[in-house]
Amino acid sequence: MTQAKDPAFVRFKGIEKRFGDLVAVQPMDLNIPEGSFVTLLGPSGCGKTTLLRMLAGLENPTRGDIFIKGKRINDTPIHKRNLGMIFQNYALFPHKTIFDNVAFGLKYRDVSKTEMKEKVEKALETVRLPGVGNRMPSQLSGGQQQRIALARAIVIEPDVLLMDEPLSALDENLREDMRREIDNLQMELGVTTIFVTHDQREALSMSDKVVVMKDGFIQQQGEPEEVYNNSVNHFVADFLGHSNFLAAQVKTTRKDGIYEVALADGSTCLASPVGDFEQGEKAEIVIRAQKMTLGYQKDFVQEEGMNYFYGKIKDRSYMGGEVSYFVEIADGQLLHVINFVKRSPYRRKDEVYIRVDPFHCRLLKQ
Repeated sequence: MTQAKDPAFVRFKGIEKRFGDLVAVQPMDLNIPEGSFVTLLGPSGCGKTTLLRMLAGLENPTRGDIFIKGKRINDTPIHKRNLGMIFQNYALFPHKTIFDNVAFGLKYRDVSKTEMKEKVEKALETVRLPGVGNRMPSQLSGGQQQRIALARAIVIEPDVLLMDEPLSALDENLREDMRREIDNLQMELGVTTIFVTHDQREALSMSDKVVVMKDGFIQQQGEPEEVYNNSVNHFVADFLGHSNFLAAQVKTTRKDGIYEVALADGSTCLASPVGDFEQGEKAEIVIRAQKMTLGYQKDFVQEEGMNYFYGKIKDRSYMGGEVSYFVEIADGQLLHVINFVKRSPYRRKDEVYIRVDPFHCRLLKQ
């Protein structure tokens, strides 16, 4: 990942997009720093691809302005925006050689044949596929074709690199490899990159900044660790990873800022608030599955200021290095707990305790 240089290298100002009565992108502002890797994350229909297509010039904004390097580009033709684009289906020309595919964008620029050859060869070397220029796309694997799409996007030395679900057509092992490839390539080139995905693992592992979207609105934006650990609402907490939600009612506030709340079964829990709450206010607690520790009663010396839940394991999934448990607690609710395997995994019907720090019990508005 690269360090941000400019707070508004790409800027969306009051941007909105309507398709008839459908509002695909609600009026919003968004700044993308120079040299950063920013991911637009959300479910299908949230507006992330529409936002990218407006930047690319494939869709016209209903209202608002888009700027690159301080210049308004609303009326700038696609081929003059100097953007590299990579799509889900690679969009390679099947009847053209790899060389001609990579060189395609250079043909619309004032580049000599000698310089074009040099640039294409350099781009192929950058994506670790030197010497394949004479081959056809059908002679390459899916992962190799994705690298060719990368080479075609970077050969023009774009101001901004746009990627729309570029890894979704690959199998899981190839996706992991390509995640590293793209991440390393972005760091090497230092190009401002906007990446669209619905996969939270891609967003968290690759990004300098994550923008979580729903129904055309930005729900939250920030560094991956901040968005994951300090989700501001139920949707973000639920969409990013495995979360548990407990209904709660605020009882008291302690001096250290930790709240004591009542749960549905009448027990109490200590939680860290996201925002301010009034005594008696109804709220919900979100706890990440990985933030809880499972053990038998004998494993824990109960500490003051720590939360404990007693329950019985109803189901589990062994995944090699870690185990996913579903534990039924007092009110009949299931808590999802994911722990690394330190010894033999706990079994179904085992009676266990769950320990969780109040800091990881995030109190959200209902």
